[in-house]
Amino acid sequence: MPEGDTVWQAARRLHEALAGKALTVSDFRVPRYATVDLTGRTVLGTLPRGKHLLTRFEGGLTLHTHLRMEGAWKVYGTGERWRGGPAHQIRVVLGTADRTAVGYRLQVLELLRTREEERVVGHLGPDLLGPDWDPERALANLLADPARPLGEALLDQRNLAGIGNIYKSELCFLLGVTPWLPVGALPADRAQKLPPLARRLLEANRDRPVRQTTGLHRHDLFVYGRAPRPCLRCHTPVREADQGDGSRARPTYWCPTCQTGPAPSPGPPQRRPARGPHHPG
Repeated sequence: MPEGDTVWQAARRLHEALAGKALTVSDFRVPRYATVDLTGRTVLGTLPRGKHLLTRFEGGLTLHTHLRMEGAWKVYGTGERWRGGPAHQIRVVLGTADRTAVGYRLQVLELLRTREEERVVGHLGPDLLGPDWDPERALANLLADPARPLGEALLDQRNLAGIGNIYKSELCFLLGVTPWLPVGALPADRAQKLPPLARRLLEANRDRPVRQTTGLHRHDLFVYGRAPRPCLRCHTPVREADQGDGSRARPTYWCPTCQTGPAPSPGPPQRRPARGPHHPG
């Protein structure tokens, strides 16, 4: 699932391509909005809110989209071939005189009045890359349920908005605790470090084509996607397990030596598909 930095990049691409220009193409390819035509309306801009995207148009309309696991916005120039996937995966096309934005595999696509945006994003906690960022409030939200596993609390967008499976695993590694540690058991000094550390990681990566948390030339991430390869610090094999209620895939990675706290018992070895080079989102 794309994380806050990837969504921020998508918002910037859409904003730079469309903002201040009138639409010459408006093509909604979902039944609910099949008759909607925004042609002629000026795009006011696109802004991210956590993992949500809000594209505003003149006349008080907002297009709310969420990339979920597979969604993507692609921007193309005049005459450029669209390469985001087969045509049947396109959910919306917004075009101007010189740019075309194509939304692929968007599981959330909703047109609403701009004044109603809080209905779809008002539940979110402080946005790690937004103007509303408030580290004290984010920490208070996390600590409100002290028995909850840290990894689950970090993924809850009501606590703080923008963290997904990758940053969850990397943050827990950098804090030296497992994602299954109850939030209330996190040492006070590390709890205070958590919100600013999370913000620094996302800020450092919002302008990078490839996400990097290690500062190392040959290795982008400390633990995410590295099982069963050796930990970059202690050389213990990195472990992997799902975290959560099983309703969706929540791949979680940790080093059993560098990170203290509870963890699932090791299961039988599993064959996993080979992973290609890591790219954000």
